[in-house]
Amino acid sequence: MNIKLLLASALTVLLTVSCTSTNGTKQSTSNDGDATEQNLKTNNNNMAKTINLTREQFLAKVANIEANPQEWNYLGDKPAIIDFYADWCGPCKVVAPILEELAGEYADDIYIYKVDTEAEQQLSAEFGIRSIPSLLFVPMEGQPQMAQGALPKDALKEAINEVLLKN
Repeated sequence: MNIKLLLASALTVLLTVSCTSTNGTKQSTSNDGDATEQNLKTNNNNMAKTINLTREQFLAKVANIEANPQEWNYLGDKPAIIDFYADWCGPCKVVAPILEELAGEYADDIYIYKVDTEAEQQLSAEFGIRSIPSLLFVPMEGQPQMAQGALPKDALKEAINEVLLKN
């Protein structure tokens, strides 16, 4: 199935479960945005974790959009999903544990990054994030694709397998 069709279908169904990021105030700050190498290690349950990114870390690990804003050049060594979220967003809270599960299931195959839109407003603006959650699917080759809304786990797995892993 074409990823655009899949994402468009899921987006249509789930459009009502996304938050609009317009208030500019953070209601809670439980996430410190630290993306140290320890985030790449597994926890006691042998589950990989999602990786929080600041703008500076994004520029170093994902794509240096500052140095080359006209051309996408992915810097990673495996495909990635980037979750643009906010702590106060209900649908983001629904998607978060699903992404944690997928980070464990696909630990050897993809990265799952998280960008706090409240803490990283410049990066969010550079990607035109207006509603959250917004998920950026980044294949090893080609252009990234954005999806908005709280996608269910099966839709995320299908997108991972078909777009990122080309299975």
